Amino acid sequence: MRASHLGECCTVLVEDQALDDFLEVAVGEYQRITPESPVPCFALLVGTADQATLTVELVAFGRNARTTDPAARREFTESIVPLFGPAYENETRGWWIDSHDLLRASREAEADGLEILGSVHMHPDWHRIGPLEERKLIPSERPTPMDQHIFGNTGWPVNLICYLERRGDVMYHALAAWAPPPSESSHQPCTELPLRIRTNAVVAV
Repeated sequence: MRASHLGECCTVLVEDQALDDFLEVAVGEYQRITPESPVPCFALLVGTADQATLTVELVAFGRNARTTDPAARREFTESIVPLFGPAYENETRGWWIDSHDLLRASREAEADGLEILGSVHMHPDWHRIGPLEERKLIPSERPTPMDQHIFGNTGWPVNLICYLERRGDVMYHALAAWAPPPSESSHQPCTELPLRIRTNAVVAV
């Protein structure tokens, strides 16, 4: 599904289990991060859509083909590094989902009456744990220029960014949903979408 198929202000509904599944993996990956190795965490969002609502029912993980897919290597070498700087020469920075895993996830979603709606990825508190020369760059749940480039290229209707921050031995997160720019060549920013996370609290009847 392309973003153009949807209304201008879709609300994104996320099942709490889908978010928990992503956070469990993201926290594990976060603990592997070093200043030299900003290990990424990425998953596909799977669910249903209509003109007013995108409902994320589950997440699907896949392998990172950043270093093995010729198209990925070419994109990073010819576009991403020249546009966004030599930091992206680091092969642990950035994500490119394996095409076989993408196809598998798409087929499994279709078999269940669902579809791939977009992506979710982690932003760690890089200003705390990254190399000294990058600690002035304070990440958040907002898209970076590189994120905007990728969101525009994929054209998926929703992309979640999960910011993870460690304070002592406790992890905190913030989440935001973004629609891609109006077109791949657009210099307009991504649009933030209303986001709601399901709660299992009992509602009185």
